[in-house]
Amino acid sequence: MDVSEAIERRISVRSFKPDPVCEKRVLALLERARRSPSGGNLQPWRVYALTGGPLDELKRRASANPLGEPPEYQIYPNSLWDPYRRRRWEYGEDLYAVMGIPREDRAGRMQQLARNGQLFGAPVGLFFCLDRRLGSPQWADLGIFIQTVMLLAVEEGLSTCAQEYWSRYPKTLTELLGLSAEEFVFCGMALGFADEDPINTLRTRRDPVADWAVLRGFS
Repeated sequence: MDVSEAIERRISVRSFKPDPVCEKRVLALLERARRSPSGGNLQPWRVYALTGGPLDELKRRASANPLGEPPEYQIYPNSLWDPYRRRRWEYGEDLYAVMGIPREDRAGRMQQLARNGQLFGAPVGLFFCLDRRLGSPQWADLGIFIQTVMLLAVEEGLSTCAQEYWSRYPKTLTELLGLSAEEFVFCGMALGFADEDPINTLRTRRDPVADWAVLRGFS
């Protein structure tokens, strides 16, 4: 599999088989992902991988507190403007249409949101952390690392879903992961094998290159 194929095949999977992913496979994935670039070679990422009992405990706590806790950071700016507002709206409409949940079914939509707290049934949860004393360039480095993990997972026949949802549980994750005062969780990631649920047929829309790229000086 080449990089282009991995990019094309990668999607955010929201329904997983219960089949386990062994420790050796997770370690191999992280071993290869460590070659991701970072400014000054800081390698600012820190990763916690949970399965079995520790992951079950996290799911239990998330289920007991579906509203979450005060988050570490704001995921989206207030009052999004176009084209960002349009893109987010289209994504939401497409997602719930695949599941057959109409806009007026607020309970159904909240139930689907809560499935984030169960990692959509994935057998492994990865949690990506940063030292809070680092700056926005290191946030970008972490994003590159996360993308590398997701593409390598595709190559391995695995599926993923990156979840900023977990920024809603800083206290819970600090306790369960044993984070230091300097660490915080940027996001989680569900890792496992996709099942046949229709939700995994969703392919999010992408705007054409001409809408966001400017090329100059080319012959």
